[in-house]
Amino acid sequence: MITESNVKRILLNDLNFDTQKIQKLDNFAKKLLIFNKKHNLISKNTEKKIWFRHILDSAQIIKFLDSSKSLIISDFGSGGGFPGLIIAIYGEKLRFHVKLYEKSPVKRIFLSDMIKKLGLNNVKVADNVYNQSEKIKSEIIVCRAFKKLEEIIKISREIVKKPHKLIILK
Repeated sequence: MITESNVKRILLNDLNFDTQKIQKLDNFAKKLLIFNKKHNLISKNTEKKIWFRHILDSAQIIKFLDSSKSLIISDFGSGGGFPGLIIAIYGEKLRFHVKLYEKSPVKRIFLSDMIKKLGLNNVKVADNVYNQSEKIKSEIIVCRAFKKLEEIIKISREIVKKPHKLIILK
């Protein structure tokens, strides 16, 4: 099994997270686990594997983002912040702007609270993707455990301005 320290080493050495970003991830993970005791953000049986199962799984998306560009990234079905909040932490000093779309008011409150506590200025929380008054403007759509692939593609075609790329973790 991959340990928390192994994941942190991978984040530092392979995915270019710095120690400040790792500290923010650490704070995020601790607060998520506390909040998860009352509200189901992640499955209880994955809590002990949060670093591997959720954080590293989300962070792998960074390999597919051009850090030299200004990017507008939308995370559909953010839930507890995966993968969008992880991308926002990584892209905090880059020109990444991340929008977290989440239908659950409880999860939106958690995400907004985390954004404040982590001091992130490059990320905003939005309501359900279906409740948007105009087309979503984004160059990259990311999602993890959101909907079936057919539904994600339908949303991409009907609700998101063109052109954009999809990065889907399934």
